[in-house]
Amino acid sequence: MPRSYPPEFRRRVLDLVASGRKVAEVAQLLGVSDQTIYNWRRQHLIDTGQIPGTTSGDQAELVTARKRITELETELAIHRRAAELLGEATPPKKAVRSHPRDG
Repeated sequence: MPRSYPPEFRRRVLDLVASGRKVAEVAQLLGVSDQTIYNWRRQHLIDTGQIPGTTSGDQAELVTARKRITELETELAIHRRAAELLGEATPPKKAVRSHPRDG
């Protein structure tokens, strides 16, 4: 799993690159891969609307929505299974019809 870096660290790395330092130099200095810095820079451009793509905020919403969908699907499957089991365990009741004249 990729290592997670705090947003402030990412911001400082991007500031170093923006100040004219080479990506390879910053990467070696801080022990971060070149590709990671390029990815952060690309995501920053997306987040600031300079290039098209899914913003960090939108991505976070998608992750949350997908997690919730999975939870709801699991819950629905449990309810369906419970309904199946209850249907097998209890025979249907006979309908009792009463006439208005009865009684």
